[in-house]
Amino acid sequence: MSLPESAAAFLERQRERLRDARVRPRIVFPEGDDRRVQAAAARLASEGLVEPILIGRPAAGGGAANFVDPAQSPRLEHYARLLWERRRSHGMLEMEAREQAMHRLYFACLMVASGDGDGMVTSAVHTTAESVRAILHVIGLREGIRRLSSAHLMAVHNRDFGHDGLLVFADAAINIRPTASELADVAMAAAEMTRELLETEPRVALLSFSTKGSARHPEVDRVLEALRCLKARAAELLADGELQADAALVPAVAASKAPGSLVAGQANTLVFPDLNSANIGYKLVERLGEAALLAVVLHGQSRPANIVSRGCSTEEIVHTALVTAVQAARARQARA
Repeated sequence: MSLPESAAAFLERQRERLRDARVRPRIVFPEGDDRRVQAAAARLASEGLVEPILIGRPAAGGGAANFVDPAQSPRLEHYARLLWERRRSHGMLEMEAREQAMHRLYFACLMVASGDGDGMVTSAVHTTAESVRAILHVIGLREGIRRLSSAHLMAVHNRDFGHDGLLVFADAAINIRPTASELADVAMAAAEMTRELLETEPRVALLSFSTKGSARHPEVDRVLEALRCLKARAAELLADGELQADAALVPAVAASKAPGSLVAGQANTLVFPDLNSANIGYKLVERLGEAALLAVVLHGQSRPANIVSRGCSTEEIVHTALVTAVQAARARQARA
């Protein structure tokens, strides 16, 4: 399956941003024994834009990436102490902290949290729940952020949709059935991702099975309340709802179902009402529509850490690492 032109253009733009930043972000991969991860790390290292760090033991013959074995690391005691300080109020003992710090996923998070790594890509082997738990326990949320959320960056072949064929789908990985207030949080996070990664003004559609009152149901009311919360928090944001997917994406349908909307027919950021619809929706677009999943981007943590699917390809790991590296380069520049 060929990569959509929109995807190729986006990925080249991320490479340009890394070249312009003139840094090589250190991206940590906790699943260093996985062959897909190793192949992705070799490809990233060969480009010279990212410094991949694999947690694990190198295979015979070595490789292009830097391997770190937690059991042999001189930083292990420091990481164990850091983990204990962060988790002792939750009942963690020093001995338990040392044991957990040796776990590759937690070791990777500790590398990023302590500044020994600039970002992380995980979940090629671990479940999303395992990865998110470690990220929250070790890296933690940014100040002022109330919850972690996610967005799937999708590229479709028809560049009339979204921003030149690129769309943000939220939230297909973290929040199962957000309240109206939580859904507004998800929408704000997704809009920030659109602005940061797609470098364009977000046009946020709050999706539903109803468009502008075509159906009455408590689930529709929840989306409408989310829109009210969103407008109260970010009045300048271009957002509208409730919108069916066709009304959000197709101008002709928008003209009929939501005339006068500044979002309908030109949405680039799709906010689904729950995890069921979001997860099913992105997988259908990916598999039936031959779209490309470019990255699953987490929002709210204090340092860049993103996830892939356990069914991911080497290419998807590379794409996610490039996005993570761009985020890490921006964060490093902001701290400078």
